[in-house]
Amino acid sequence: MRCGQTRHDARVEDTGPPFHRMTRSHKPAPAKSAPPDGLCAAGHGVSASARAARTPAHQAKTHAANTRPVPAPRVTAVMCIRNEGAFLLDWIAHHRACGVTDFVIASNNCQDGSDAMLRRLDRLGIVTHVENEPPYGQRGIQFTALRKAARTRAVQQAEWLITLDIDEFINIHVGDRSIGALLSHLAARDPGRSEGAVDAVAMTWRLFGNGGAIRYVDTPVSGQFTRAAPLTLAWPWRASLFKTLYRNNGLYRKLGVHRPRAPDPARVTKARWVDGAGRPLPGAFRTGRVFTPPGSAPYDLVQLNHYPLGAMESFLLKADRGRAVHQADRIGMDYWVERNWCCDDDHSISALAPAVARQRATLASDPELARRHQAAVDWRHTRLAQLLEDEPWQALFARLLITPPSSALPARLSAELTARALQARSQSATLAAQS
Repeated sequence: MRCGQTRHDARVEDTGPPFHRMTRSHKPAPAKSAPPDGLCAAGHGVSASARAARTPAHQAKTHAANTRPVPAPRVTAVMCIRNEGAFLLDWIAHHRACGVTDFVIASNNCQDGSDAMLRRLDRLGIVTHVENEPPYGQRGIQFTALRKAARTRAVQQAEWLITLDIDEFINIHVGDRSIGALLSHLAARDPGRSEGAVDAVAMTWRLFGNGGAIRYVDTPVSGQFTRAAPLTLAWPWRASLFKTLYRNNGLYRKLGVHRPRAPDPARVTKARWVDGAGRPLPGAFRTGRVFTPPGSAPYDLVQLNHYPLGAMESFLLKADRGRAVHQADRIGMDYWVERNWCCDDDHSISALAPAVARQRATLASDPELARRHQAAVDWRHTRLAQLLEDEPWQALFARLLITPPSSALPARLSAELTARALQARSQSATLAAQS
């Protein structure tokens, strides 16, 4: 199937004070309910059987020979959600399986019970839940949440940090496909550096399109959606955005959405940044940049699977929810077209499926979590029916049905658009400096 072709299928910055040196200031943990056997916050190993699933040709090698074992790092993932409880357990299960040890998750203004689910996960010791209700700071919902997250023990005591969204899944192609294996592989490339091989890893999005799925179903998105953008995609530039896994050693002192903020001026000039292929990134990435060079295919060691659309019905609910950062911007067809890439098959994330399934089953063994998950699923169906009673939502749904997947532009046109975008950015910067 060529890029741009598919079939319809009824399947479906101020973020707070420097946190690495802070005293513990998170609220005392409430008394924890006794979890079912095996439901605990530690010991999220990845089995050798997770390596057996097929991968694209560019990821066929697992680089095992260059990976030396090191103690599993303490990795904290920070996330904000609203009305996304139906996806929460799948997302946590995946990231526990790939080596995230701690989660700080903020909720705001939820109608689907996400906040209640997070409170239960907090009581079980799996998640640190941050209540992020209004009023919000000048920077808006997400940056207010990041300020609060920065005060938690899970952030302060982490060795590595990353900020993620519910539709982003870390997908590592090294060793046992864990974060520890990735960091070990990178360290082995530079064994003479006592502080480690890198300070920050830019995990570039690989966009996964809708694939013709119309109906929302309660199935993990990483298994439903396997049609993705081509490995080399020069336009739109948003396809090259990344999230950063970075060392929590004071080099960067504030959480950010795509990258850490507030670099230490005395140390940042020596910061080591690499892309998802382990290639060094230019010095400009130490203090800026949120996307890797378009078309550079930085996926050999790690990619960030991004599922921004889901089924068409889910997209309506996403548009209803709105944005966390650019709150004034509506989610509509422009968002859909720039992200609906169905050019290549990529099943590489299925290598972790056995380990993820075990983690997911363990989470579901808690009766309250299972009940609240089902309530969030039911809420989605109810809310969707309400939306589709109104003509504007009917019209958006119809547009999704008749719009084909996006097709990659010829190199000449991609280069022209990139040049114009850079020129506009330069002019904006000049005007801002003169004002």
